[in-house]
Amino acid sequence: MRPPPRNTPPSSLAPGPAPHSPQIVSFLDDLSALDSPGDRRVAGRSAAAMGDGEQERRLAASLTARYSDWVVEALDELPGSFLLTDPAMPGHPIVYASRGLASHTGYARREVLGRNARLFQGADTDRAAVSGVREAVRGQRAHQVSILNYRRDGSPHWVLLHLSPVFHAADGRLLHFLAVQVPIAPASRPPPCRTGRPAVFAACREDARVEEDCPCASHAGVVFVDVDTRGLDAEEPRVASDHEREKALSTANSIFSALNRYSKLTGLVVCGKRCGSVGIPALSSSLNLSLGRIKQSFVLTDSHLPDMPIIYASDAFLLLTGYSREEILGCNCRFLNGPGTSLEVLEEINQHICSEQACTVHLLNYRKDGSSFRDLLHISPIRNASGKVAFHVWVHLDEGAKYDFNGLTPEVWQLGAVGAVRVAVRSLSASGSLLRPSQ
Repeated sequence: MRPPPRNTPPSSLAPGPAPHSPQIVSFLDDLSALDSPGDRRVAGRSAAAMGDGEQERRLAASLTARYSDWVVEALDELPGSFLLTDPAMPGHPIVYASRGLASHTGYARREVLGRNARLFQGADTDRAAVSGVREAVRGQRAHQVSILNYRRDGSPHWVLLHLSPVFHAADGRLLHFLAVQVPIAPASRPPPCRTGRPAVFAACREDARVEEDCPCASHAGVVFVDVDTRGLDAEEPRVASDHEREKALSTANSIFSALNRYSKLTGLVVCGKRCGSVGIPALSSSLNLSLGRIKQSFVLTDSHLPDMPIIYASDAFLLLTGYSREEILGCNCRFLNGPGTSLEVLEEINQHICSEQACTVHLLNYRKDGSSFRDLLHISPIRNASGKVAFHVWVHLDEGAKYDFNGLTPEVWQLGAVGAVRVAVRSLSASGSLLRPSQ
């Protein structure tokens, strides 16, 4: 398969500040100087002073060096309006824009590559919403917010902006930001504020779990600045519906699956949460010892940490997937997903996790070497001594492999692992011995 052609930014997008200018540039820069649609269309220039050819090469290398030459072709096949930005490049430019983004905003791909994502913002875009995005970028964390954007023709439109960092799985290095834009339907309206002024309604979430909208009371004193009442789209803020949030999550999961799959071709495996043991609670030696006696292939995830990171992986799981323990601790389990992984099944898993219910599914997953396997996956909540869900256990079984189940069915074999994990957690949580004393 040939690498897809690269897009060259037009010469009209001239270089911005010199390379020695301050390099800390947010995903969205200050909007105070933006007064008109014309200003908005020229505001997002790259911070690097370089020729078109060199700029094109760097933008292309941002993707191909990390995900292989075929990743653009794979992303082009995905539906939805989304883009990828590179925070390591001067100006934090857009390095990929989907076909859906072009259709939704009116901008051709060549018009947005190399420019900052503030291109889509305008004078009436709420500064509090932009500030929230900027802080999420600085904190290298996921964020979701309803925000007023502008199309190429200057018309305003409300979108649910879903922002996710993309990390190198091995060392936790930030590689890209993924931004998904989902249009918010006019019928999606927030309850009126008692102040009589439109408040900012933002929904902040980590990748695997979508939280509810922040209530108006929690944003007292935070209002739109110079709200435009000239157009229907700018009269009042909108809040995304559950369907629109699910669409954003589904789109992001599809993109992460593609990025993860193609990053394996370069050996630079990516994930949506900074991986590694930093910030992950260390299990006590007693719990590690108890879990180590369980022979099945499983991982334990922390249900209370953002993105439900893996905090324990069994030796059988490492043998099944080909990853080392250091590579996956701190990662979300989606790193196993790839092309052909069912989004419907992933959504089913998410629903069961949110409702604290067990589930068994059949899923196409991938090993570190890129080979796929049919995964009989059982997920179950694990409660502590007080009855609250503390962890989730994920028991994996390669349906194409031969196992000695000692006369048991595969499902009963998996439930045996769940029972053993449950006993270990409950007995040690009663004595307060789940985590190391320093934790």
